[in-house]
Amino acid sequence: MGPVPAADPAPRLRPTTAGGTTAENPWPVRLLAAKMDAYIAKMPWTWVEGQVVQVNDRPGASVVFVTLRDADTDMSLPVTITRRVLGRLRETLPDGLAHGTRVVVHARPEFFAKRGTLSLAADDVRPVGVGELLARLEHLKRVLRGEGLFDASRKRALPFLPRTVGLVCGRASAAERDVVENARLRWPSVRFEVREVAVQGPNAVTEVVAALAELDALPEVDVVVIARGGGAVEDLLPFSNETLLRAVAAARTPVVSAIGHEVDSPLLDLVADVRASTPTDAARRVVPDAAEELARLEALRRRVHQAVDTRVEREEQALAALRSRPVLAAPHVLVDRRAQEVDDLRARARRGLDHRLERARVDVDHLRTSVRALSPRSTLLRGYAVVQRPDGGLVRTPADAPAGTRLRVRLPDGEVAAVAAPTGPGQ
Repeated sequence: MGPVPAADPAPRLRPTTAGGTTAENPWPVRLLAAKMDAYIAKMPWTWVEGQVVQVNDRPGASVVFVTLRDADTDMSLPVTITRRVLGRLRETLPDGLAHGTRVVVHARPEFFAKRGTLSLAADDVRPVGVGELLARLEHLKRVLRGEGLFDASRKRALPFLPRTVGLVCGRASAAERDVVENARLRWPSVRFEVREVAVQGPNAVTEVVAALAELDALPEVDVVVIARGGGAVEDLLPFSNETLLRAVAAARTPVVSAIGHEVDSPLLDLVADVRASTPTDAARRVVPDAAEELARLEALRRRVHQAVDTRVEREEQALAALRSRPVLAAPHVLVDRRAQEVDDLRARARRGLDHRLERARVDVDHLRTSVRALSPRSTLLRGYAVVQRPDGGLVRTPADAPAGTRLRVRLPDGEVAAVAAPTGPGQ
């Protein structure tokens, strides 16, 4: 007999919760799948809205596999729909679930443990009607208007001549040709940065937003045009999408909306800085017309020449009028008149000075006569004398000069010395 095999080790106790697992004691895949299945099975039925991006209708299969995508972001979920449910849908959608159809489904999540996949099992599918879509657009319009996204104050002016025009349009579309060809007819050297994207269907919003962000980041792009041709309301829905509208409002570069024809009015027209009625109109708005600008320059040049000629003519007439005046015809007359005035003023000044000098001479003569008349010498000339003592005092009475006093006698022409003699009565 061979060796007896060892007994199996005792079975390990598995953790009851995911948080209790470790590297030494993990959950097997079957247990995790079972728990996920049990958890998801508790989720309630819910209504979900999206766009159909893929339909897998296998002949003989009891269900149809549909991929439902979010209208704003790049997210999708698989949905299984029974043929019975699809049969009811034929009444409202004769063509069935076409690519891009917007629907609302009543579904519950299902987890397939063996494959580890999640899908929605739908028991009701309803198309989103045009009327309901328009009502939603009206509601979104009110919300965005309340936030000020339509205000004229936030709209930016387009540059006169952009260095580069960014263009977001459909692949090989007529809108692209209309914008590019008409812009180059107006300004042949205009440069374009073109981003071709889906402009219809479930991928439109994501691709247009990405293209706008890419062009907005290029420093040489001075204006961005978002263009597509006309279409039904459903076809133009991406250009009324809230995600796209907010991306346009946040762009640093001015944006021109050129969606559809004159009668089409997606909300992008209200958020964009400039609304063009058609792609051709957008080309007219983003670049000037070279022929018109040359004509305008020529007109301005003629106006400048005319203004200069008029100014020169007016100045010539003013000079001729000045030249014809007598003072300029015979300029020496003015000098002669001023010279005569100077001579007259000089004569008046001389006469005035002579008169004042004569008056001053007469006044001096009068003063001289008065001084001579009042001078002591005049008195002496009449025979009088001035007697003084040696100390200079005047002798006015005999008592002022006792006998023997030496005296000075001043005469008109000199002095004599004398001595006072005694005098008696009667002498």
